[in-house]
Amino acid sequence: MISMRVAVLAFGLAASGAAFADDPLPRAKPEDVGMSSERLARIGETLKADIAAGRTPGAVIAIARRGKLVAFDAYGWRDKAANIPMTTDTIFNIASMTKPMTAVGGLMLYEQGKLLINDPLSKYFPKFTNMRVAVLDGDGLAGSVAADRPITIQDLMRHTSGLIYGGRGNTPVHKMYPAGSGNAARDYDGSAFMDKLASLPLLYQPATVWDYGFGLDVLGQTIEKISGQSLGQYLQANLFAPLGMTDTGFSVSAEKAARYARPLPADPDTGKPQARSPELTQPLKFECGGGCAASTASDYLRFAMMLMNGGRSGEARLLGPRTVAYMLSDQLGPNIKNLVGNADPTRADYGFGLGLAVRTTPGVIRMMGSVGQFSWPGASGTDWWVDPKEELAVVYLSAAPGPIRWHYRQKINALVYQAIMD
Repeated sequence: MISMRVAVLAFGLAASGAAFADDPLPRAKPEDVGMSSERLARIGETLKADIAAGRTPGAVIAIARRGKLVAFDAYGWRDKAANIPMTTDTIFNIASMTKPMTAVGGLMLYEQGKLLINDPLSKYFPKFTNMRVAVLDGDGLAGSVAADRPITIQDLMRHTSGLIYGGRGNTPVHKMYPAGSGNAARDYDGSAFMDKLASLPLLYQPATVWDYGFGLDVLGQTIEKISGQSLGQYLQANLFAPLGMTDTGFSVSAEKAARYARPLPADPDTGKPQARSPELTQPLKFECGGGCAASTASDYLRFAMMLMNGGRSGEARLLGPRTVAYMLSDQLGPNIKNLVGNADPTRADYGFGLGLAVRTTPGVIRMMGSVGQFSWPGASGTDWWVDPKEELAVVYLSAAPGPIRWHYRQKINALVYQAIMD
């Protein structure tokens, strides 16, 4: 009987969220908020088929419309190799979904007058005072020139600092930088990380090119400098606790490790080995604001709903509504080259706000959504978005870190929007 139930859960048949975790919102029938139960069922049908085919280990999805929860379901395996079924309280590496939370932390300090958006980074870390910008000559480094202007807090939040991820290019400059946020947090403590970045040439002049990099990690270090707390302590007190995000943080404790999702042992397309990265049951050398948090679908939905509600969650006011509107406005002017699509092809032709992508056109983009939709996914296989026009919030968490994650971002987007009927 027990093994049969495990099999049913694993091949899931969707598990009710109420059985495993507190619902993040009141529930409603999909039809009561303009969605189709029959069409929503296509999500489960699609995921079950893909799980059975070995394309993905499983997933948790939470969908809210008009402030009501219409789906909160678990499919497949939390740990396929160990035959452990997925449950809605499963904890996932959320990778770059950490970035919007770090941006909110910085905006809280902005609202308190403790930093300004155009403050130079060198105000907090003088070692960034005289930055140089690389001059490339073909495949080589010809030298460097002085930066035209300082890196600002805004540059950190919108990826226009020139402090690029080393793993996302092949130039001599890329080869000097750590590959990504998790790599940096594994290899350097916070002070050594900042020393490393300050010693390197920028790939671009500040405020000229959107290119993916360490901006939110550096913002996290700035938050620590101003607050006198670690980034995790600061976000716990000011964001996670007020929102009831009880399973979100920069480590996974021994008590919670059994709920921590693993990817398939091998990538289904390339056959290359896969593992959790970073491994958050082991301590990091610093809490990286660009990609080192873990969370659950219910926790992250609470964060998404706070932003959709203009900074409020129940009686808690975390940010002012004008601050949230500013965060969710496109921050890339006509003189900034937009390379968002290089970081994530599913977000090609989006604009970018502070810590997340913002949709500026109803068409062109390869996924459905309204102007004003905002999001930023994670390389570990996670995604989320909010569409204020549709009063829609979606969190999709899976441990699927390979390129297949782009496939599921598009597939889940289509399956959610096709279920809206009004």
